[in-house]
This record gives sequence, structure tokens and C-alpha cells, in this order.
Amino acid sequence: MFGKLGLDSIPFYDPIIVSLMIMTALGGAVVLGGVTYYRKWGYLWSEWVTSVDHKKIGIMYFIVALVMLVRGIGEALMMRAQLAIASGGAEGFLPPEHYDQLFTTHGVIMIFFVAMPMVIGLMNLIVPLQIGARDVAYPFLNNLSFWLFVSGAMIVNLSLFIGEFGTTGWLAYAPLSGIEYSPGVGVDYWIWALQISGVGTTLTGINFFVTILKMRAPGMKMFRMPIFTWTSLCANVLIIASFPILTATIALLTLDRYLGMNFFTNDLGGNVMMYVNLIWAWGHPEVYILILPAFGVFSEVVATYARKRLFGYHTMVWATVAITILSFVVWLHHFFTMGAGANVNAFFGIMTMIIAIPTGVKVFNWLFTMYRGSIELSVPMLWLIGFIIVFTIGGMTGVMLSVPAANFVLHNSLFVIAHFHNVIIGGVVFGMMAGMYYWFPKAFGFKLDEKWGKRSFWCWLIGFLMAFMPLYVLSFDGAVRRMSSYEPTEWQPMMIVAFIGACIILMGILSTLIMVAVSIKNRHSMQYADISGDPWDGRTLEWATSSPAPFYNFAHLPKISGIDDYWRQKQEGREAIGNGPYQDIHMPRNTIAGPVISLFSMIFGFALVWHIWWLAIVGGIGMFVAFIARVANDDIDYYVPAAEVERIETEHKQRLEEYREWVKQHPEEASHLQVRMQG
Repeated sequence: MFGKLGLDSIPFYDPIIVSLMIMTALGGAVVLGGVTYYRKWGYLWSEWVTSVDHKKIGIMYFIVALVMLVRGIGEALMMRAQLAIASGGAEGFLPPEHYDQLFTTHGVIMIFFVAMPMVIGLMNLIVPLQIGARDVAYPFLNNLSFWLFVSGAMIVNLSLFIGEFGTTGWLAYAPLSGIEYSPGVGVDYWIWALQISGVGTTLTGINFFVTILKMRAPGMKMFRMPIFTWTSLCANVLIIASFPILTATIALLTLDRYLGMNFFTNDLGGNVMMYVNLIWAWGHPEVYILILPAFGVFSEVVATYARKRLFGYHTMVWATVAITILSFVVWLHHFFTMGAGANVNAFFGIMTMIIAIPTGVKVFNWLFTMYRGSIELSVPMLWLIGFIIVFTIGGMTGVMLSVPAANFVLHNSLFVIAHFHNVIIGGVVFGMMAGMYYWFPKAFGFKLDEKWGKRSFWCWLIGFLMAFMPLYVLSFDGAVRRMSSYEPTEWQPMMIVAFIGACIILMGILSTLIMVAVSIKNRHSMQYADISGDPWDGRTLEWATSSPAPFYNFAHLPKISGIDDYWRQKQEGREAIGNGPYQDIHMPRNTIAGPVISLFSMIFGFALVWHIWWLAIVGGIGMFVAFIARVANDDIDYYVPAAEVERIETEHKQRLEEYREWVKQHPEEASHLQVRMQG
């Protein structure tokens, strides 16, 4: 009745897992008890779970990403601690199979369930505001995409307590991921977590592609869009083009494992290298899906805090487009050693070198924007400067790896691990942390604490350099990836330094959490509150509305006449905050279909992992019925009365007037506040 699932599937014998189960149960009980005690279930259901507001969905993406980041850094600390002590024949505290699960889940979580939701979360929060739209093109799909992502994350987390996760690495290379070499449920957890969340990501790509092309404010031509919107557009083009490859590849692997087919086996016509080609034909565009929006964040940050228009706007756009196109012709550099031949390797090596050129153009544009600017070294600018240092190192090591001869030497070594983290942490994570600090006031109506923000940055930067620079050195001594122990004792000092670096990164994450807590505590003080909606004296449309923005975003759709039009309006004294007369505004209704479909999808995926066929049928039927019910529902939108719009806008004006009076009465306290008074 329960397929492969039994009591022996729960690892009661593992003290580490049992401890995590107890901590998770206690934490969950506290959260559920708190929500019940404060009677917030109705509020959470109506305002968040069923919401189609792009801003709330973006916030939820980011919250889930931060939660998963805690698990991801915990796994990294365990691996670093293992390698710090497993020297000279010592086995350490992790058995090899547990260590293999750790580096597999760490990679999956950090890419699919930390970096991706951070990127998509920021796009949700900001892109519709930047283009002057009410919401995204398909609000229901936006809600569904988020909850499908949550279902995938839940399946990954269930593997921690029921059964096991894969031991194949984060991309589950065949034939190791085939049923012959991985007969357990670990690879099946990987398959269904990625397949379900991947469908949500594909829907997100379609949604934002249509939103940016069709819902821009009047007058906002393509070359008047903010750079973050441009990078988001290109990232979503990559999602639309590449994620179906991942879906098809995982589907073929599923057929191999469940129906005994031979797409990626060693015999009966299977082709193992086809799997590697397909997974990296998705995998390398995925890197640019993550990094392009981070480039967009830094472009917005540098122009705001340098008090200058971004240098080389058009070259930035064309560099972004060039990276988007070239990202599809570089995937083979991940496996130069497969024996494709010198001509094939030479082509992909040259393409990899060429893609570094538009990336370099962006770095110089940021530097030239800062040149002779009135720079304020706020927290986002520190993240930008740290990014330029760390990402440039990652770019140079990437160019080294693009040389096939050098790649033959460095392949499968710790050099590759250090390079990849240089790009992902130094590029994506640094960019998302800068974006979080920069746009936090727009999401919540108050600023984050500057002091703790800077502490977080320095811990991340110093910790990163200590954790990963030693790996470059060790790679030249022959240290390889995925090893749980090693014989040469002379490697141990460097491994200990790397472990200390990982601990300092943990301090950075804790500083981030403290930063948020301190800011929430002080949110009503004038030093933290964002009254005007434009705390940084920004240049783009998201700063033209109140903070947090109303659910309809703009009382009147803005009319655009140039790049940085909002900045120009401020300089000319023509800014407006939504003066009347007002009209009814057409908006989408909340939906229960997204959470319900996603719940059944999680049941469906879990049942297929454990071969509980009747439960899989229940999950499949539940998804279908919920979808049909949504299709048959015509009550999916409504009009916000003009009187309600006027009330909300009038309240905002009153807050501005009160703030102006406070500034007049407290000029000394107000002098250092980064607040732009509109009107």
C-alpha cells in the first residue's frame, strides 16, 4: 500500500538527522503556535497565501530563499568541518555516503532554492513597478509558479527526514543517476523536486517575458527601460529557451529509472554523454539566468549612489543581449575532457573567451559611472565594490578554464569549485544582497539598519576570500572535488582556513538576520521610516510611488518621455504622487487554485518517489480538478473604486505633510536622513 515507504525509511539511527528532526519539529511548533495565538491564520491566507500581488509574491520568494540559505550554509559548514579534520587517513565525522548527499543537496538547494528564488523574487517585486504596470501579465500564473517552487523545496526538505537524497552531485550525471547505480529513492527526490519547481520557473519566464513586452507604461520604449528590467527580460528569454531542455532531460532520466528504458545507460543504445550535453545545454544558460539580474541590480545601485546617469546605457543593453545569445554556445567547456576532439574544444573555448568581453564592458561601465561621481558608500555600494573584486577573480579563472589544455589539468579539481563560487557568491549572492538592501524600503516602508548591513557585508567578503582562495592553491597540489578525506597532511592548514572562512560567512548571514530584526524593531522611527517612497533619491519609476507601494502600484499610469524620466521630472520640479481626478482601477482577485494545485503536485511527486501509485493518482486527479475549477471560474477580477484610490492617495499625502512638519521642527536630526520629499 505504501510502496517502498516503511518505518525503516526514517533514519532514526543517524544522530545528526534525529537532532535536526527534533529542532525542526520544535521550530515548526513555535511558528504554528505563534500564528494560532495571535490569530493570524485568516490574515496569512487572504493576504499572502492566496495573493496575486506581485510584490507580496516577490517577498515570499525571498523569505523562502533565506530559509533555504540557512540549510545550505549548514551543509557547507559540515563539509568544511569534515575536510578540516579528515586528513592523513582520518575518516572525520561524516561517512562517505552522507558526505556525498551533503554536496548534492548543497548544490541543488543553493542554485534552485536560494539563488533562483532570490532572482525571481526581486524581479517580482521591482519589474512591474519599473515599467509602470499594475501587475504582471498573468497574476494567477505568478501565484501558481511560486507555490510550485515551494512544493519542490518541500520535497527536497522531506528527503532529509524520510529516505535519503541523491549522492550523484547536483546535476545527477548518468549513468550514476540510473537505477543500476542509484537504486534508492535519492535520485527520485531530485527528479520530482526539480521537475515540479522547474515547471513553475518556466511559467515565470513566460509571464515576465509577456509583462515586459506588453505592459510597459505609455512612452516607455525598449531603449527607455531601466537596465534591471532589461537584464530581467534577457534572463526570462533564457528561462523560456533553456528550462524545457531541463524538463525533457529529467523526463528521459525518469523513463530510464521507472520504465527500464535506455536513453542514458551504458548499453542497449543508451548514450551517457547525451545526458551531459543536455544537462549543460540548460546548465550554462542557467548561470546567466542568475547573474544577469544581479548585473541589473548593480547598474541601478551605482547610478543612484554615484548621483550620475549610468555610463554607456546602450552599450550595457547590447552587452546584456550579447551575453544572452553567447550563453547558448559555451556549454561544452564543462567537459572538454570527454574526447569530442580538438576542433570542437577549440570552438567552445573561443566562444567562452568571447563571452567575457561583454561582461568586461559592464565592469568598465560601472567603474566609469563611479568616476567623478558624488559617491555615497552605502551598503549596496559596498556590495558592488566587493562584487567587482570577487567577480573579476572569478571571470579571470573562468577564462583560464576556457583554455582546453589548461582545463585538462584543472578539470575536476578544487579550482573549479573555487571558480564557480567566485561567480555565484561574488556575483549572484552579492547582487541579491545589494538588491535586498536597496529595495527593502519599497517592499516594507522602512529602511534596513546601516550598521548591521555593513557588518554583514564585511563578514561575507572576508569569509568568502578565506573560504575559497585556499582552494585555488590546493588545486595545484592535486586536491580534487567531492573527496571526503585525503592523505596529504600538508593540505590540512589550508582546509582549516577554508573552514574558518565558512564560519565567518555564517556570521554574515546571522548579521543579516539581526539587521532585519533591528530594522523591524525601529521601523517607526524617522531614521528608518520611508515616508516619501524615495529614500535614496532614485532615478527609476519604482521610487515614484509610496513605500510600500499600494496594491494597484500607481493611481495613474505614468507617461514616459526618456531614460531615467522620473529623475528628470524631479530635477524639473514636475514630480507628482498621484493627484486626482481618480478612476476605477481594474485588478485581479486572489486565488486559492495556485496553493491547491501545488499541494496536490507535492503529493503527486512524493508518491512517485516512493512508488505509492494510488496516492500518485490522487495527486494527479487533484491537480486536474483544481485546474479545471480555476478555468471554469469567471470571477477572477474586480474594479477598485475611485473613492478607495483617492482615500489611499490622500493618506499618503497626509503622511508627507506630517513628515515635512517634522523636518522643519527637527532640522538637525533630519539633516543626515536620505529621504527625498516629493511634491
